[in-house]
Parts: sequence; C-alpha cells; structure tokens
Amino acid sequence: MSGNRLPEATPEQVAKLDPGSRRRLLWRLRQRSNPGAWFLPASAIRQEAEVDLFCFPYAGSGASTFHRWQHLDGGDGRFRVLPVQLPGRENRLAEPPHRRMAGLVDDLVGALVTVMDRPFAFFGHSMGALIAYEVACALRSRGLPQPAYLMLSAFRAPHLPSTNIRIYHLPDEVLKIVLAKDGMAPDVLSNDALMSALLPTLRADLELCDTYEYMHRAPLDVPIAVFGGERDVRVGRNDLIGWREHTTAGFDLTVFPGDHLYLHPAARVLVLEIRRRLSPLFQPDSSINGGDVA
Repeated sequence: MSGNRLPEATPEQVAKLDPGSRRRLLWRLRQRSNPGAWFLPASAIRQEAEVDLFCFPYAGSGASTFHRWQHLDGGDGRFRVLPVQLPGRENRLAEPPHRRMAGLVDDLVGALVTVMDRPFAFFGHSMGALIAYEVACALRSRGLPQPAYLMLSAFRAPHLPSTNIRIYHLPDEVLKIVLAKDGMAPDVLSNDALMSALLPTLRADLELCDTYEYMHRAPLDVPIAVFGGERDVRVGRNDLIGWREHTTAGFDLTVFPGDHLYLHPAARVLVLEIRRRLSPLFQPDSSINGGDVA
C-alpha cells in the first residue's frame, strides 16, 4: 500500500514487536480497512455536495470542533464539511494518539484515497494546519489528486524556525499557563477531571508538533489561504505570511479579531470566507437535493 509499509508485515515480524508496537500495528491495520473512522460528516444530508472540505483539528481537540460548521455555510449544500477524527480523542479515545508526523500522514493518505470522489479542499487550525500541509505534500509525491485549496490557520510556515520552546514535556501546572495564554477557556483549565482526560492526548499532539522536522520541497501548485488571530501570542503575522513561499498558485492572508483560538468566536465569518474561496469550484447550473440553483 502506497506510503504505508506496516500492513505488509509478516506474522514473524509481528511476533518480534514489543507489545506497544504490536497494538499500534493492529490499530493501523484496522483503520486502513475502516477509513470511515477518520472522517465524520458534520451532516448526513450532504451526500450530493459538490466539494468536500476536510477539516483538521488543533492539538487536544477532535472532530467535534467543526460539527456546527455545516450549518454556517449558507444552507444550500454546495460543500460538505468532513471533520477529521484523529486517534486518541472523542470516539477514538481508546486508540493511541500519533506522536510523529510521518506515521500519521501515512495513515491519513491511506484513508483519504478511499473517499476522494469529488473536488476537495483542506482546512487545518494550528496543529491541523501543519498536518493538512504535510498530507497535501504526500498526495503530490505519490501522484494522487491534490486539494483544490489549502486553507491554513494559526500555524507558522513550516520552513521558519520556531521561536517557541518545546512544551509537551512541561509539568501540568506550567503547561496550563501556556494553554491559558493560547486562549483555552478558564472553565476547562480549572476542571481537574476534564484536564486529566485531555492532557495525555494533548501532550501527544504537542510532541508531534515539537518533534516535527521540515523537509524542503518545491512549492505546491495549490492556492493557499491563511488565517490568524490578531492577538495570537504564539503565531505572528510574519509567521503566517511565510506560507506564501509554499505555493505557486495564489496566496492571501486574513486576520480576525481574537487570540490563537479565534476560530470559535469567528466561526460564522470564517466559514463564509472559506465558502467564498470554494465557490469557483461549484457548478453554476447544478441542483443540490432537488433545488434549482439560478
């Protein structure tokens, strides 16, 4: 299978794996045979949509981040929101989260190729932006269809050096201070039971980002739209502008009021901005769910 060698392991090789590696192998095999676990449609009535929007979540979050987006798009069903559900959260909480980018990208590409039946675009916020970019690069390198648009939010361009310290290994109380500066809600941070459930997956996600190593590639032939919050203390305007170097097909930047998690209060306006960029992909004379489009 393209890009994923683990499913080809022999029984003898599997027997030699340590228990943790064996469990991960089994999970990866199951997920490759069940790609539906990765993509949770925000609405069951969008099967006739013309464009799929795959949405990649930020560290510690899951597909539920994007569930209400489908109801903010104008209601005509022209595009379908497909939140990406990563292992280790929500309905996949029992699965081990990925801690390295390469394995996650391999699994995502393997799942994506089974559902790419129409034009599609990627949106990713923070960690999700980095994942979306890496998946787009992997699709290109394997000769697979490319997203029609790459929409990246609240993450610095990958070739730029990080000015932030690695935080995945910080003590809980120090990590909470960092999360508060990033905009995590105080009622979440003060809920010890909730934080004890969130922190293991959050740390794994932060480790995935903190250990990421950029590999130079030619720019993508895909337009890139970048979004950010004007009060984001971790990702500045120049960090966002740097994404311009990763496309030959057009670039624009939109900054919203808010901090690193601006996408929640700005959800309605953000979805309209996304729709505006997807609209050239819509068929001018198409009918969705029986309704005529003038």
